[in-house]
Amino acid sequence: MSTDAHRDDLLPGESVASYDVTGRRDTDYYGIFADVPAADRAAWDRARAFVDEVDTRMQHAWDTATYPVDLVRRMGELDLYVDGVDHPALTRISPLGAGLVNMEISRGDGSLGTILAVQGGLSVRTLALYGSPAQQERWLRPLATGEVLGSFALTEPDHGSDSVSLETVARREGDEWVLRGTKKWIGNGASGGITFVWARVDDDGDELHGAVRCFLVEQDRPGYTGTVITGKASLRGIHQAHIALRDVRLPLDAVLEGTRSFRDASTVLYATRSGVAWSALGHATACYEAALQYAMQRVQFGRPLARSQMVQERLAQMLDELTAMQLYCRRLAELETSGGLRPTQASLAKYHNTRAARRIAQTARDLLGGNGILLENGVMQHMADIEAIHTYEGTESVQALLLGRDITGVGAFT
Repeated sequence: MSTDAHRDDLLPGESVASYDVTGRRDTDYYGIFADVPAADRAAWDRARAFVDEVDTRMQHAWDTATYPVDLVRRMGELDLYVDGVDHPALTRISPLGAGLVNMEISRGDGSLGTILAVQGGLSVRTLALYGSPAQQERWLRPLATGEVLGSFALTEPDHGSDSVSLETVARREGDEWVLRGTKKWIGNGASGGITFVWARVDDDGDELHGAVRCFLVEQDRPGYTGTVITGKASLRGIHQAHIALRDVRLPLDAVLEGTRSFRDASTVLYATRSGVAWSALGHATACYEAALQYAMQRVQFGRPLARSQMVQERLAQMLDELTAMQLYCRRLAELETSGGLRPTQASLAKYHNTRAARRIAQTARDLLGGNGILLENGVMQHMADIEAIHTYEGTESVQALLLGRDITGVGAFT
């Protein structure tokens, strides 16, 4: 890249230092990710190359509400599902590297970001943490490579924020478990793969009677029905399902032996809550980049929008919030690496970042004017997808209550 300070493509007074070596405008204003280790940067670069490869295709998938399942496998080929999980069968990547991959995939497309969360953050993590050696030997690599699609079934039609009150039950009948219940909003739940179903043990003779445990269910089991949810206005490029479990019979070894209470499900969710903070950062970055590019190119009243004081102020406001989001995420990664991350710290990052992403998307949408509603400009798609991540892994209100209880020592959930 030329270092001529008078290049024709620069506005008066603008420096080439505003650009990174790839020619993209620099959104890391504080250099928060400037010192990323080589292994983590390599994973980040793979994610970025993948996003650039499928950008147009995912716009079409979002527009038509179709699920490009082959891309799930492509992400597996690129080894993007390991999500910082420490297991001998998985490539080791730091929490920072996993977060950057999440950020980059979400910057490209929210449905892809959700695929990453479901396949890696939830399914791979659940099996790696709690599965038996035999379950891990059979399923962990196929999940990590995307050969088998995985899903995590906790949420129910009547139990979202209060998922601890789930009603799906597993009872013992001889040498089998029998599952009965319903689940909702389950990504990959109708994919033909496997589902990790969280259910309450209903067996007076079992020492864990009443406890919540997880069961590995192959989706072709009799009694398992996954129905794709239609009519979504968010995350339209991934299929989420309503699942009915009608006396699904499983062998006794289908239970994940490491799961013994709802706390185990919470452990998985705490980890993915950090992932939502990173995902929000990716969405917000895409909106900021789109607004900045538009302001530089769009001419109104005989001058680029970028020369307007009001537009520059809005860009500064967006950068302010974006930088704060980056700082949250970097600190999250440091705390997780040290083993000192508390669940409520993940809650605070999720609480802050999805709220900030909403504001950045709204500002970007307004800055683009009428063109802001066109999918080709990206902002409207990200704006809609942010609404989904703002809700899942615990709504804003639930995160606030978790934080409030931690701050005051007094619970206010009921």
